[in-house]
Amino acid sequence: MQPLYRKSDADPRSILVVAPTWVGDFVMATPALRAIRDRFPQARISILAEPNLRELIRGGPWADDVVQWPAKAVRSPLHRVYRDFAWDLRRRRYDLAVLLPNSFRAALIAWWARAEKRIGYDRDRRGWLLTHGVPVKNRRGAGSVDFGHRDAPKLPVPPSRFIPMPIVEYYGDLAEAIGCERPDHRLELFTTAECDASVAVRLETIGLAERQPLVVLSPGAKFGASKCWPTDRFAATADRLVESEGAGVLITCGPGEEPIARAIQEAMSQPAVVLDNPGLSLGELKSLIRRCDLLLCNDAGPRHFAKAFNVPVVTVFGPTHPEWTDTDYPHERIVRINVDCGPCQQKACPLGHLECMTGVTVDMVTAAATELIHQRAAQPTR
Repeated sequence: MQPLYRKSDADPRSILVVAPTWVGDFVMATPALRAIRDRFPQARISILAEPNLRELIRGGPWADDVVQWPAKAVRSPLHRVYRDFAWDLRRRRYDLAVLLPNSFRAALIAWWARAEKRIGYDRDRRGWLLTHGVPVKNRRGAGSVDFGHRDAPKLPVPPSRFIPMPIVEYYGDLAEAIGCERPDHRLELFTTAECDASVAVRLETIGLAERQPLVVLSPGAKFGASKCWPTDRFAATADRLVESEGAGVLITCGPGEEPIARAIQEAMSQPAVVLDNPGLSLGELKSLIRRCDLLLCNDAGPRHFAKAFNVPVVTVFGPTHPEWTDTDYPHERIVRINVDCGPCQQKACPLGHLECMTGVTVDMVTAAATELIHQRAAQPTR
């Protein structure tokens, strides 16, 4: 497939990039966003994103403005608010729409916006809405599969129409298809002075501003309960890090995850602080992870914050396939076990035992965390 824009072509003056929905997916899209900005420096670029991603995007150089999806309650072509939203996009006269998510909705809104060129993956019955459909190279039965930086997945392939491949490569293919240089795997995020100051004051107030190592626990996962390592094991690991490394421990939680964070704190014998009153905004969470020494988490969005800020991270994996979210980040330790039934990619364990998570021990996670803490402490500059 020839690039949509070659060096000799007239570049688009206005570009709409439809962002992924999930927090982690957006962070993994930042190499592609960086490549688009670098390739089209004179274009006016808008990112169409879910409302909760606005704080995540703040401070970033990828776009000139952020367009927000309407509330989910009005996302119907029959609703006046949604029709007004579509008309507003049409008035912006986009020359190019780049669809990072695979949803039919993303293709439909680009079509309604009448973007002159609309490029995305030709899947989920949306090809007729695109002017340039990119073939999905990891679809089963579609011939040979080129994974770019590797020959094949390392783990068993779960039942699916698609063979697991790194999402950063998936987005990189789209960036390359419009004429960008092939992006690398380097994730990036940016904080704001406001959020940095807010987190600094909060750490000073609770007496952890100078504590090293500063360990942040992020025990939730929006995907579902199957991704969550047991709270008593988070607690036991945190206790060991306080006892052996003198760590200061902070426990973060998203909306609805407060009971998980409190359960960990209550199960610990060592002191820890739950940041739930008030909870952190996504912007503040970026600032906190940027200044911590280690993040311990499940396979969820905050894991990728650590990668973007070059912070060590230990990630406990259960039902999800690591190949989808691989970024070749050297300061991450993935802790997981092989089970006959996984990785199943299910939000709740269909067999009811959750062996993929319960088989991950405190010893395994503590060893990985201690290794990364010692590596960071040995760095000449902190």
